[in-house]
Amino acid sequence: MNNKTKERKDFWIFVMPCLFALTVVVIIPFLIGIYYTFTNWNGANPEYNFVGISNYMGLIKDKQFLYAFKITCIYTIASVVTINIIGFVLAYIVTRNLKTKNFLRTGFFMPNLIGGLILGFIWQFLFNSVFTSIGENVGSKILSTSMLQESNTAMIAMLIVSAWQYAGYIMVIYIAALENVPSDLLEAAAIDGATQSQSFKNITIPMVMPAITICLFLTIANAFKTFDLNFSLTPLKTTEMISLNIYKEAFVSNNMGIGQAKAIIFFIFVTAVSLIQVYITKNKEVEM
Repeated sequence: MNNKTKERKDFWIFVMPCLFALTVVVIIPFLIGIYYTFTNWNGANPEYNFVGISNYMGLIKDKQFLYAFKITCIYTIASVVTINIIGFVLAYIVTRNLKTKNFLRTGFFMPNLIGGLILGFIWQFLFNSVFTSIGENVGSKILSTSMLQESNTAMIAMLIVSAWQYAGYIMVIYIAALENVPSDLLEAAAIDGATQSQSFKNITIPMVMPAITICLFLTIANAFKTFDLNFSLTPLKTTEMISLNIYKEAFVSNNMGIGQAKAIIFFIFVTAVSLIQVYITKNKEVEM
């Protein structure tokens, strides 16, 4: 057995378990889901009928689905901007010469280790009980009313929680990028008379653009797919995002065919947005 044959064999030995798991857990269910979009299956009864594209056509008249789609897009834009700005600022802070930078990195990353459902219920208790009690004791009308009671403030509350949870993870990626910016470029710019803001704009930002591409991709996908926080923190109909809407359609209303159709439309939309984002930011990356 020559070296190429051995390398090919070793490659498939390591790849096959992951490929098998991906096929069984992701690809096959995805294809089956597409099949069910053309049926009226309720998710339990083995008998169902083919309905063609009527499930897709019905989504045009589904006001709740369209509303959920709209607020999901609004939430995604706000979440992506907020999390990336906070993550980058935190990364910039902890890459300075601070004695406590390792402690700060750990502290900022810790919220990401808490599961979404648990985190949602914890913050629900904070918003509904802790903050309102503090507001009543200090005589603050703003704090004495829970943010989760109104749809607008409830979405802001969810944005706060998601940023608190996810900014530390994004921070880690930005840290790796910032620490890899060549110091000699910054020193040369300083010698040439460039200010810190000019160096930041013309050297640091272009050099960390690959990390920006990754972070934007991750935060866009994560924001669009938000389910656990929406389910546990703000389960109101007026704050129902697309993932929760699909879940309720398929598993609560038992309209699996319609739920799968919504999921396919959502998948196509998120894929298109992600590819456009990667294409745009990739073109702005610089090569060393």
